[in-house]
Amino acid sequence: MKNILCLLAVFLLYTAASAQNSLIGKITTKEKNEPVSATVYIPQLEKGTVADFDGNYKINNIPDGSYNVVFSSLGYATISKKINFSNNQSVTENLQMDESAVEMEEVIVSTPFHKLQSENVMKVERVSTEDLNSSGAVTLADGIKNIAGVDLITTGTGIGKPVIRGLSSNRVLTYTQGVRLENQQFGDEHGLGINEAGVESVEVIKGPASLLYGSDALGGVLYLNPEKFAIAHETHGDLSSTYFSNSLGTSTNLGIKTSGEKLKFLARGSYSSFSDYKTGAGYRLTNSRFNEKDLKTGIQYLGTKFKSTLRYNYNRSNIGIAEEIGTQTRSKDLELPFQEIDNHILSLDNTVFFNNSSLDIKAGYLFNDRREFEDDPALAALRLKLNTFNYDVKYNLPELGKFETIIGLQGMFQNNKNEGEEILIPNANTTDVGLLATSHYHLEKVDLQAGIRFDSRKIESEAARNPSDNDFIPALSKTFTSFTAALGGKMDLFENFSTRLNLASGFRAPNLAELTSNGIHEGTNRYEKGNADLTNEQNFQADLSFEYRNEHIEFFANGFYNAVNNYIFLSPTNQTIDDTQVYDYLQDDAALYGGEFGFHLHPHPLDWLHLESSFETVTGKLSNDNYLPLIPANSLRNTFRVELKDGKTRKKSFAFITLENTFDQKNVSNFETRTGGYSLLSAGIESSFQLQKVLLKLGLNGTNLTDKEYISHLSRFKPDGILNIGRSINVNLKIEI
Repeated sequence: MKNILCLLAVFLLYTAASAQNSLIGKITTKEKNEPVSATVYIPQLEKGTVADFDGNYKINNIPDGSYNVVFSSLGYATISKKINFSNNQSVTENLQMDESAVEMEEVIVSTPFHKLQSENVMKVERVSTEDLNSSGAVTLADGIKNIAGVDLITTGTGIGKPVIRGLSSNRVLTYTQGVRLENQQFGDEHGLGINEAGVESVEVIKGPASLLYGSDALGGVLYLNPEKFAIAHETHGDLSSTYFSNSLGTSTNLGIKTSGEKLKFLARGSYSSFSDYKTGAGYRLTNSRFNEKDLKTGIQYLGTKFKSTLRYNYNRSNIGIAEEIGTQTRSKDLELPFQEIDNHILSLDNTVFFNNSSLDIKAGYLFNDRREFEDDPALAALRLKLNTFNYDVKYNLPELGKFETIIGLQGMFQNNKNEGEEILIPNANTTDVGLLATSHYHLEKVDLQAGIRFDSRKIESEAARNPSDNDFIPALSKTFTSFTAALGGKMDLFENFSTRLNLASGFRAPNLAELTSNGIHEGTNRYEKGNADLTNEQNFQADLSFEYRNEHIEFFANGFYNAVNNYIFLSPTNQTIDDTQVYDYLQDDAALYGGEFGFHLHPHPLDWLHLESSFETVTGKLSNDNYLPLIPANSLRNTFRVELKDGKTRKKSFAFITLENTFDQKNVSNFETRTGGYSLLSAGIESSFQLQKVLLKLGLNGTNLTDKEYISHLSRFKPDGILNIGRSINVNLKIEI
């Protein structure tokens, strides 16, 4: 121990004595040479500042290396420049920014080279959590369905599972705090398990991302970016609360963050509580109530040779299990049956900086404790404990000409344990390991990216129940392996017009439920029989996108074709056990195809006016031409938005009105029914006021303003004829210091 302490002391003295680079400069407009109070940010270091009123800025304590520096300001085109720092230099970068009506670009974190979206080879959708909340979203999952190509499988308002271009469950991987989220996501009635408080933005990769993330990213990735730390030498606090009239719900969160030159800290706590939601027909769905507690905290150290970030998230969700239209009440107290779910997420993200390369080492520990109470609120009938340790090591090689290359090692150790009376899936261990290499090649008008990966997943489960019983689950030991690859390119065909073409393969190993189930899945009212002979799902997807933008208008068109070999699906049989229909897990080849199309009109000089429209469509079929289940209906979304200019006291203000048209879903699987179309109207207004050092934000929005009676095709209450949520008027108040 003494030797370790001595080595640690020497290391800290070395880092303290190492060279400290700085970046200084002035930012002005290109047209009039006027100062711009822009944000200057270095994504890889998570370090930045805001230029003063004269446009001057300075960032200290920059490690040796070459980093992308992003300059952004509302009303100006975002600029990303690669700048090299070494030998205790003070680098001067004076910059002139072009005026632009296009909204500010952000760096995409979910892809490996941290480019702006306009420079990224893969098309990634990004939206801030603040924008999702402004639209009237009840939960984080509820908000992401506003992203084109994304929908939700819902169980009331408390549970939502993301669907990306028709694929969901274990085919969509969620990342939070830089680590993969594992919380028994195989179940339709298992929600996201992440609160929006402390999540800054959401990024969506639509399509196979197995190259970057391994198994379960066959359909896409939902990447949740955590809240950034405060700028050096600043301390901030905020308190916000939202009221939802429909479910009489309240959601309150409090946060504080402070930063020195090298050390940063933040903490945020939130609490939400909702009663039964009310449909457009005027009745409330009994026991659709839920509540949620959430705590997020983090600490970061940035030296001249390394950066280390430790984050922790605790979330407890108590969710009623609605079964029928019963007693009409506004109570928020849970009734039997209900779920009680604890999620603990601990992540450690380290980066070691070398002169012209870097090493990223991420580790995560997740504990998911899922309990279901049926007859006794003190005794869990079903209890699943899931312990997961995952790691991600990537080495960013020195740049070779215009080549950027990353090699990596990823893996996971997971243990599932039953402690309840019921057994849904057996006790089991899962071990993952993956090796990858990917490169990015940059030319003036062309960007190319390619990569290859090998994965191995081993699943070992214990026998469950009595061997003489019909519901006996035998022990299992299986290993699944796969090679995946991706190739993509982005080209600026001519001024303001670009295209992207991405070809990628993905894979997914069967999950425990698909391999071993043998019993009634209470949440779905099915008797499910697993299939130990299932093999990997393997897919190949082609994505083609076009994008045009100028000072007046933006157009985009994204098309895809996704061929999935050995697609795993549940199929009803003629057998019943305990008066419950039996479903088998089968495999067949499938294909999904469709896309998203839209435009954004912002006519100059009327930059305050915005008209946005998007259309999305997806079709999924098995090789026998039968339609896949749980495919979202086609939809058209139109938004008219106005943004008012800042005044001395009043700051950012906007108002919007949105009409979302969901069309009939006639392409249904053998055990689904058709769903009629519907139109939902929503609107809102929000404004901020600067009162000395206090920023006050007030918002008012409404969803389903016409109190439409409708049922979503992806609602799990659809077979029972239970309607979705009706009109809700929501009020938000936020104070920032």
